[in-house]
Amino acid sequence: MALFYIDKSFTYVKIITSVCKFWGDLKMYEIVKKEFLNPTVVRMEISAPEVSRRAKAGQFIILRADENGERIPLTVADFDRERGTVTIIFQIVGAGTEVLRHLEVGDSVADFAGPLGKPTETEGLKTVAVVGGGVGSAIAYPVAKKLHSEGAHVDAIIGFRTRDLVILEEEFRAASAETYLLTDDGTYGEHGLVTDALEKLITGGKKYDEVIAIGPLPMMKFVSLLTKKYGIKTIVSMNPIMIDGTGMCGCCRLTVGGETKFACVDGPEFDGHLVDFDEAIRRSKMYRDFEEHSREETCNLFKKEVE
Repeated sequence: MALFYIDKSFTYVKIITSVCKFWGDLKMYEIVKKEFLNPTVVRMEISAPEVSRRAKAGQFIILRADENGERIPLTVADFDRERGTVTIIFQIVGAGTEVLRHLEVGDSVADFAGPLGKPTETEGLKTVAVVGGGVGSAIAYPVAKKLHSEGAHVDAIIGFRTRDLVILEEEFRAASAETYLLTDDGTYGEHGLVTDALEKLITGGKKYDEVIAIGPLPMMKFVSLLTKKYGIKTIVSMNPIMIDGTGMCGCCRLTVGGETKFACVDGPEFDGHLVDFDEAIRRSKMYRDFEEHSREETCNLFKKEVE
């Protein structure tokens, strides 16, 4: 049976040709802005109207840099509903992020799915300490921004190992009543750890409805131990242990209050006083050698291309 009647075939062919040309010209998930925040952390703004329309603070997306790339879960660092863009911030730690960081403005990522995960719950919060550590500050920023826009008093406490690794300082100052910046080596801001600044504020009389801590697992563990001592509810983001982002791989299993949870589908945010951080830290180290080896191989490929 002929697909088209002969007298209509030319019309159908023209329509199909036009549609194919449209999709061929359309740049899906185009990178519209890119900048290095420090030597290993990159901020990208991606054109993704459907994702930006529904995105909320605390959620994440999954992307693939190219058709052969791995799935990478990344927190929504910001979004612009009018422009239809979503901002992501990532640290170059493995093969997937190594490929991603070589993409430039005008290039497109293969997939950009989301928003996923449960949004941060901010209703009723009046005074909050938002604590960010290292690249985890990129996850803490949209939470601080949302709380600030809702009229809450936000104290932002952000910590980094050294001056060269500081990111989003001005953004946090714009999204908080007070910003406290610390470095482990004292090369910028105050010398010390985020827990030092937080305890100083608590003992100085600050009454927080909640503390939200996002960063490396050890940092979140010690913030939670500190706030438990003072009886302050604390929320942490277990984004650092996610891999697949759908719950199917099982790699983001964690124990919360004696029950097994999945960071991607049950979170990524949980009550920090109930999380078994020691177990999560042990599990997070399982793929470290594999990731390092994969990144070295990928870096070598890019070097060969340049040569």
